Amino acid sequence: MTQTGKKPRILIVGGGAGGLELAVKLGESLGKTERAEITLVDRSRTHVWKPLLHQVAAGTLDSHSDELEYLALSVRHHFHFRLGELVGLDRAAKEIHLAPVLSLEGEELLPESRLGYDYLVFALGSLTNDFGTPGAKEHCISLDSAPAALHFQRKLIDASLRAQLARPEQGRFTVTIIGGGATGVELAAELHMSTRIMTSYGLENLHPERDVKIVIVDAAPRILPLLPERVSSAVTRELRKLDIDVHTNEKVVQVSPEGVQMGSGKLIASGLTVWAAGIKAPDFLRDIGGLETNRANQLVVDKTLRSSRDPAIFALGDCAACPLDDSGKLVPPRAQAAHQQALLLAKTLPRLLSGKSALPFRYHDHGSLVSLGEYSTVGSLMGGIRSGSLFIEGMFAKWMYWSLHKKHQIAINGMFRTWLATWVEAIDRIRNPRIKLH
Repeated sequence: MTQTGKKPRILIVGGGAGGLELAVKLGESLGKTERAEITLVDRSRTHVWKPLLHQVAAGTLDSHSDELEYLALSVRHHFHFRLGELVGLDRAAKEIHLAPVLSLEGEELLPESRLGYDYLVFALGSLTNDFGTPGAKEHCISLDSAPAALHFQRKLIDASLRAQLARPEQGRFTVTIIGGGATGVELAAELHMSTRIMTSYGLENLHPERDVKIVIVDAAPRILPLLPERVSSAVTRELRKLDIDVHTNEKVVQVSPEGVQMGSGKLIASGLTVWAAGIKAPDFLRDIGGLETNRANQLVVDKTLRSSRDPAIFALGDCAACPLDDSGKLVPPRAQAAHQQALLLAKTLPRLLSGKSALPFRYHDHGSLVSLGEYSTVGSLMGGIRSGSLFIEGMFAKWMYWSLHKKHQIAINGMFRTWLATWVEAIDRIRNPRIKLH
């Protein structure tokens, strides 16, 4: 109990993978026993695992079948859920400010409000960073959320229907993906598979090698620059087998309705453009409440994930600039890092309530996997052999990639519910079209 006799209030802002897992674990350990009041805040009503958004965009995954309802989860796991978007922080009063919640018609559902806390955790994830490139905001789609992925999928279907009636002399329809990281690469392979499947539903003019061109552009010397070179080389070979163009060492200087202009002078005439290069934390986090942030708007935290300027505030995941070691490097923005940090804070916060010290965070790199849809999966597992890593590809890698999503579901829903959901997914693959066509 606090000095006022009330239960301690732990407020988590952001219901992504890390934030939701933390809310579930604290709800089970502190909320269930009424040792603390746990509240999760998110501007969306449902949760979709972010690494799957490229499948939502390609139509190979129906987000409605995979999404989780925050309200239902809050009841099941003994935490509170508050719908709202963070717009301000009052550290002196220990309150956050939430914007009004509006309906689709613009009517006010919930007024502007404030929520108090004793401990505050930021788990807001990240957004794509267009680095101020002219025309990027106006003419590119960024896959930062499920609504954005669905917007791209609708644009893809519309473009596919138009391409179906196009005359051969009008040329191929081009989809340009700016960014050769995991998101861009996985989206390219998923789009190739999606357009191939469309031919079986009557869209004969959408053969992926004949009528659709998929292009990846990246400023780095190779795609997947943060992963081992062997992984990058293997993925590049697979993409070229699919006739997907890969342009490296090419900086995008402008995006227009006509296409993508590169610094070398090349122009890619693009019918649909996705920006998947670079990340940053949301802009409103920049110096919020006087907290220290870096150039990418990330909150600067110490090795315990505690804010450098307020001991009652923590941050995890992509929105946190957490030191990796004494070299000055930061923990990489990966889902596995957010998962590990959520596990740490699930131990740290109960310790703080008991008067104990916070635990330090140590990042363990378990490797990286890149899914190329039904074609292949390539990656490396850290600690697999004495040299520190094990290169994998093919069916074993596919199974490992699939298991990552299942581990996330188990962390939130438990083993039994995840087992049931897996059977439902298998039935849906038989009952429904292989891709979402609307």
